Amino acid sequence: MGWDVCRDYYNNPAFLRFVGGLKGKTVLDAGCGEGYNTRLLAELGARVTGVDISSKMIEFALEEEQNRTLGICYEVASFSDLSLFEDESFDVVVSFMALMDCPNYEGAVKEVLRVLRHGGELVFSVTHPCFMTRGFGWIEDEQGSIKLTVSDYFNSEPWVENWGFSDIPDPEQATQFAVPVFPKTFSEYLNVLVRTGFILSAIEEPRAPAEACRRYATMQGWRDHAALFLYIRAMKPS
Repeated sequence: MGWDVCRDYYNNPAFLRFVGGLKGKTVLDAGCGEGYNTRLLAELGARVTGVDISSKMIEFALEEEQNRTLGICYEVASFSDLSLFEDESFDVVVSFMALMDCPNYEGAVKEVLRVLRHGGELVFSVTHPCFMTRGFGWIEDEQGSIKLTVSDYFNSEPWVENWGFSDIPDPEQATQFAVPVFPKTFSEYLNVLVRTGFILSAIEEPRAPAEACRRYATMQGWRDHAALFLYIRAMKPS
């Protein structure tokens, strides 16, 4: 655990419950980054392969695998082009907070369908498209209450989101991140899955836990007003 308290105390616990049991399953982590979450999947007993488009991130992941061997295979690849893998190679494809940053979401969904075995599942998390829009923000009313504002929901133009960790003890260590965003509406996320041939099986909009909000006040707005994350599970027909 580190500075990403939303990941560690809100998103990951809820999403891993949503993913469910993976012991003995062959799993692809699509958009694995430096492998933080990939290692969590391996610790749950899955046989895991992680792919990421960034060779630097895969380099970091391989270094950690050498330090603490979990049997994870890492490859440099886009999840929109999984040609490294044969048809029906995986029982489950999991993607943590990556598909909203994908310029070719439909291509990614088609590739995931191809590499999944019949009856296999795609389970992914993204920032909630209804609330994390280009016009997202917080305002304080006359009574001092914080309210969420959103706008530009239907604006599909890509944009760059700049953010940083809000709970770093030493502000001088705070690093700003620039992440490209390729916005999609709620219906676009779902309709692409259906059109590609998936069967939707579950959707969840997790609420920020009360205990986490007591510990980190910056999270309270996500308990009171909206879901920060959207989880989707879809199955390849058997």
